Amino acid sequence: MSLGERIEAWTQRLNDSIVDSPRRVIVVFLVLTLVFAGGIGLVSTDTEATDSFTEGLEEQEALDAVNQEFEDPFQPEQESTQIIHSGSNVLTREALLRNLLVLEKVEARDDLRVASATGPATVVAQTLDPSAQTITEQRQAIKTASPSRVRQTVRQLANNPRFSGALATDFNPTSASASASITVVTHDVPPGFADLQRLQTTIRSIAEDQPGQLTAFGSGVTNAETANVIGDSLTIVMPVVVILLLLFLVVAYRDPIDLSLGLLSLLLTVVWTFGFLGLSGIPFNQQMITVPVLLLAVGVDFGIHIINRYREEAVAGYRATEAMREANNQLIIAFIIVTVTTVFGFGANVISDLTPIRNVGIASAIGIIFTFLIFGLFLPAAKLEVDKLREAYNVPEFNSAPISSEDSTIGKILTLPTQASQYAPIAFVVVLLVTGGMAGVYGSGVDTSFETEDFLPPEEQPDYITSLPEPFAPSEYTVTETLNLLEDRFSTNQDQSVKLYVQGNFEEDHALEALADPNDDAVGALAVDDGGSARPTSIVTVIQSHAERNPEFARLVAQNDVDGNGIPDRNLGRIYDVLFSSSAGDRAEQYLTPDRRNAQVEYAIDSSASQGEAATDAREFAEQFRYTTTATGQVVVFDAVTDIIFDSSIQGLIIALALTALFLIISYGVLEGKPLLGVVNVFPILIAIAFLLGTMRYLGISLNALTGTILSISIGLGIAYSVHATHRFVDEYNAGADAYESMIITLSGTGGALLGSMLTTSLGTGALALAITPVLGDFGLLMAISVVYSFIFTIIALPPAVLLWERYQGVWSGFDANVAG
Repeated sequence: MSLGERIEAWTQRLNDSIVDSPRRVIVVFLVLTLVFAGGIGLVSTDTEATDSFTEGLEEQEALDAVNQEFEDPFQPEQESTQIIHSGSNVLTREALLRNLLVLEKVEARDDLRVASATGPATVVAQTLDPSAQTITEQRQAIKTASPSRVRQTVRQLANNPRFSGALATDFNPTSASASASITVVTHDVPPGFADLQRLQTTIRSIAEDQPGQLTAFGSGVTNAETANVIGDSLTIVMPVVVILLLLFLVVAYRDPIDLSLGLLSLLLTVVWTFGFLGLSGIPFNQQMITVPVLLLAVGVDFGIHIINRYREEAVAGYRATEAMREANNQLIIAFIIVTVTTVFGFGANVISDLTPIRNVGIASAIGIIFTFLIFGLFLPAAKLEVDKLREAYNVPEFNSAPISSEDSTIGKILTLPTQASQYAPIAFVVVLLVTGGMAGVYGSGVDTSFETEDFLPPEEQPDYITSLPEPFAPSEYTVTETLNLLEDRFSTNQDQSVKLYVQGNFEEDHALEALADPNDDAVGALAVDDGGSARPTSIVTVIQSHAERNPEFARLVAQNDVDGNGIPDRNLGRIYDVLFSSSAGDRAEQYLTPDRRNAQVEYAIDSSASQGEAATDAREFAEQFRYTTTATGQVVVFDAVTDIIFDSSIQGLIIALALTALFLIISYGVLEGKPLLGVVNVFPILIAIAFLLGTMRYLGISLNALTGTILSISIGLGIAYSVHATHRFVDEYNAGADAYESMIITLSGTGGALLGSMLTTSLGTGALALAITPVLGDFGLLMAISVVYSFIFTIIALPPAVLLWERYQGVWSGFDANVAG
């Protein structure tokens, strides 16, 4: 017995087990459902929007080292909350009092664990009254001062970095005005404190309840809103998906009992998948929202095919048991092929170096296997058992006709491409190859990006979101608005600078010269000053700045500056000791560690440079340093993630396509002795992917943290259309019809199921466009487009490819025989 015969015998036994013992199958699946349901309560939520993408990157590890080792009094720690005050002038007496009133209310709450609070209002108050230590005393100090006295104090503090560093860049000492300020509230909590979200959201509520434009910001607020985004997106998207699926399933099934069985199967799929996430410890994040939508789409596809094929057999005169035996016997091989190829497409993402993308690949691949088991085994058993009960109790079927037939209008429309291509299949294939190639070449220029904004809701939600009634109404989101305010009004925008993390002994005589030497010959985006030099901020610039203000320190520097260029060349340990103990000590700690072993240098970058250009130039520039130097900063880290996303997308596409093609060639070779049908099967999806890439570029949608998975997922989801059509074609072809007649029968019969599946899948996945965040919306839109393309090119590209396969079958017969053997 050949391998193909053994496989067919095995699938026949499996099918007989389903058809002959449907109740046993149903009981087993219900028991397994109870097991997986127990895992749902274990599902955790990952609200770290970008951290999980950057974990383990060399650039991120360098940035973590910079953040940990260098003390910046204006950059709050993770266990701190920023209170942001904005308005026409936040330095008036009344505005400062409002700021301190919020601090007073926050400090009064023991559960908020306030350790200290520092900001313009506290600095002004302590300047007015140095004995004012508590927030209440500081508020009293400003309250008893006259407005003119407050303005005078603001002018006095203009050069104090603790004061001016927390003000917007439009701070004007003359008019004693600024449009925004930041006050840092530090919490007395251990690192990684688990209740930070509650602390920060509570402070935000207190701030927003007071007069004036006050709000609170921090990692806890961001994580809280990210969690809300996940919940709100599911609340908005899933009902829409279910309603759309329900409407089309009503049309496809036209029978309430069949509809109920289909919905029950979809419910089991979701329960199994979420239970697996809980039992395996894979967290649920924004990217995971796509998984149940994809599984519902594939499940609908399987369900429509099994019910439709069963009805075709029933219409042909078979009774329930034999109709299901015949239908499932024809479909189970197709289902296995579709499942394996879909697992290849979805699972290709497990090669990614980015944990969230890898988790999506694992969850979706396992979910597809669950979908096959439920729709390939449970649904036929349940349908058969229900129809037996119908026969026993004479319950009528509402509509048992298949979706389309050769004589139906839909069937005639779906067979038009086959009828047209029969006269010149070569011309059709050539045209498809040329247009697909052009679309692919154009689409190869698609952008790749990774931005925090992808995971955050837009500053203004569209009307259809904000007008939703409860319980669908979304939460109020402030993070994006706050981030935009910080970017617009403060000089702490990380997107305009890169950092170099330098490791070495900075007490060596040549250390500071080594740190400054490369600056005169900067590259690309870092050459922002006259003559192509860089604009650094480092321990060197801190020394020079303090020397300009302190004559005694200037003399010390000059005594140890051998070449007279303003950079000391010897006795650096002595210079550091004096500097760190001076008023510039806080500033120095931002750029040199106390053990003098590590330094950071911050470089301004050209605002017109792209993220990729700035990161590439920073890495190249880092190689010019004498000490071990690593380029880092948000720009560099995000660019590294962007590179990985692009590599993962292309590698995932290649792996998914190669494995799918190889599997199909082997499958058709072993099962049918026609391995080249595997190549024919892949042809439509190749054209669809090329057009998808071209559409992405045309619409301006980049490959990002989620859409980067679209190429391999499109292979997995789209190949199902050509697999179902090709498998039905083989059945008809082996029955004695020629290729043309077989394609006509295939597209007029199975084509109707494909059409129904396409409509439900495209609208179901397209519902993700209603999600709160842009990254989900773009993914949903692209998935819908991908599914439509996969269906269209199955109808258009498969017929001429099959006709060519038949025409030149004699040429390839030797190859087919060898592979089959």
